[in-house]
Amino acid sequence: MLDTDSQGGGDNAKSMSLIVTKGTLDWAYPPFILATTAAAMDIKVTMFFTFYGLPLLNKNLDLKISSLGNPAMKMPMMGMHMAMPNIVSAIPGVDRMATTMMKNLIKKKGVASIPDLRDAAVDLDVKMIGCQMTMDLFEYGTEDMIDGIEIGGAATYMEIAAKSDINLYI
Repeated sequence: MLDTDSQGGGDNAKSMSLIVTKGTLDWAYPPFILATTAAAMDIKVTMFFTFYGLPLLNKNLDLKISSLGNPAMKMPMMGMHMAMPNIVSAIPGVDRMATTMMKNLIKKKGVASIPDLRDAAVDLDVKMIGCQMTMDLFEYGTEDMIDGIEIGGAATYMEIAAKSDINLYI
């Protein structure tokens, strides 16, 4: 049985927590899409941003793609899907090229940008928590982050996760 007092809803209230650990353009999509979709379905959502996921809360996003270690990365080109061998990542400018190609593809296909999805998460009252330890470690201040986030540590996340119906690590 759900503890509806902690969920802030009625008898059918559901909740979801996500740990966001990666901050590249391609890894930013899954947590924001899942969070905004769940919130639109009246699921209470909390996102905990830690380590390399924390920069997704920066006011100024500069998201990139890294083809290194991503053998599944295939881009539609010349009527087929071209894979990028890992060795190609060693060539200067390849990540910039992959980022540009991905951003163009996102725009061409009408996929929402990460800033748009982040704004939607704010509008849908998704609770976003920046990891205090990570902020200290990488020397981020609250002035670097978007308005409306909370700051907390592992215990903050664990308290929420222990009461959540769905817990995801992304």
